[in-house]
Amino acid sequence: METTQPPERPEAASREAAARRRAEPAPPPPGGVLWTLAGDVRQLLMLPAAFTLQVAHPAVAAGVDSYSVFRTDPWGRGERSLRSVQLWTYGGAQAAEEGRRVRRLHRDIQGTDTRGRRYHALDPACYAWVHATGFPIYHHAGRYLLRPLTPAQERRLYQEWLQIGRILGLRDRDMPQTIEEYWPYYRRMLAEEIEPTAVARELVATDVPLPCPKVGSRPVRLLLRLTWPVLRVWFLRLRAFVTAGYMPPEARAAVGLEWTPAQERKLRRFSAVVRVVVPLLPERLRYLPLAREARARWRAGTWDEVPARP
Repeated sequence: METTQPPERPEAASREAAARRRAEPAPPPPGGVLWTLAGDVRQLLMLPAAFTLQVAHPAVAAGVDSYSVFRTDPWGRGERSLRSVQLWTYGGAQAAEEGRRVRRLHRDIQGTDTRGRRYHALDPACYAWVHATGFPIYHHAGRYLLRPLTPAQERRLYQEWLQIGRILGLRDRDMPQTIEEYWPYYRRMLAEEIEPTAVARELVATDVPLPCPKVGSRPVRLLLRLTWPVLRVWFLRLRAFVTAGYMPPEARAAVGLEWTPAQERKLRRFSAVVRVVVPLLPERLRYLPLAREARARWRAGTWDEVPARP
């Protein structure tokens, strides 16, 4: 006689779901250092330096050069990357799933790097570098755009950054586990691996093609198309400036970026204005959308109950 299984009780399904969540790597905790930094709009000024430092690795550069759409769809790629980065911190239960999605996306990326070596995007030697670049950028750029971190905050930031690495599928043995271990690793990578790759040079060039973004209403799009020849030049110059400026000096030298005392003075003036103006903005303008929603849920006490919108 054919039998059927009784339907699963809602409470049992809820317990199993909770158990799965506990087994997954957790995102950084609400109220932590990264929780404050990652969603602030000033993050947008830091990301170009991080991405350029990533692609200064020969294997990462080769993968981006062959597989990325950063040339044909730079705005779409940037929006998708930013959302992914935000989910790692503010996605709650979706953070681990986003990490799995990122790994699936890189599963078939392989080839020969700029030094003639075989690479795979998920090889910890290069995958860990992509993750590792975020910490020195936050550490350095934060001194200009926010405020210097205390030693305790630095350590907490690094531990929270390790949590991001776990979300991305990195094992603890693939990442330096303390700040004391991180800085020698970082210096070794700069000395032995990082170089002015063609992709890195392209990201700081001011004479490359850049399509007009397709955003806003029809009148806004029309205005953008009409003014894009001028705006493109302005944007590329700003991108090159903040990329070199917010990259730590030792990394800047390894990537082959020039930096003058006059540029440093200009960066300090620019950063001082940003540092004063941004805290005065209303929350809807100061924080990126996912961060703003997560902060609202946390204040309402529903952080663990309501996931971020897909």
